[in-house]
Amino acid sequence: MKKQERSYVIFGISKFGRSVAEELTAAGMNVLAVDKDEERVAQVADSVTMAVVGDVTDQKEMAALGLSNFDGAIVATTGDLSASVMGVILAKEAGIPLVLAKASDDMQAKVFRRLGADRVIIPEKEAGARVARTLVMGHFMDLVELSDRIRLAEVALRPEWEGKSLRELDLRGKNHLNVAAVR
Repeated sequence: MKKQERSYVIFGISKFGRSVAEELTAAGMNVLAVDKDEERVAQVADSVTMAVVGDVTDQKEMAALGLSNFDGAIVATTGDLSASVMGVILAKEAGIPLVLAKASDDMQAKVFRRLGADRVIIPEKEAGARVARTLVMGHFMDLVELSDRIRLAEVALRPEWEGKSLRELDLRGKNHLNVAAVR
């Protein structure tokens, strides 16, 4: 089965935006990176499908990008609330099905949700909470919460598990763990 290729526009390519852009590109997606800083655009140009210098607050410039053709938009502008607000508004008005906005605090997150962002993230808050959960859980290498009751965790092989089959370990009965994959 062929992986479906999707296209994303990323407004703001500082550390967060660049990281998202490079990961999406590595996954085979088409990525348009937009930033008003020429140096940032030059730094990411070789690692995305297309990178352009542009100001998200300039409606004419953004209209020329053909935003309605994208499957998703990531609004990752930093330090300029008006640019972030405009990015969310333009993406929603263009009919982009998925609009993700990066917020620096809960108030910005509330604003972006009200503007129609489909998902709002506060990277520092989410990363901090994830690190804390991983530390609390101890033996987990990585942890992703799928819901309030379900977590997906990467667990390091414990010495007492070595050489035993999953049936012998009975992780479900003894540890309330369901094994999804073994690496």
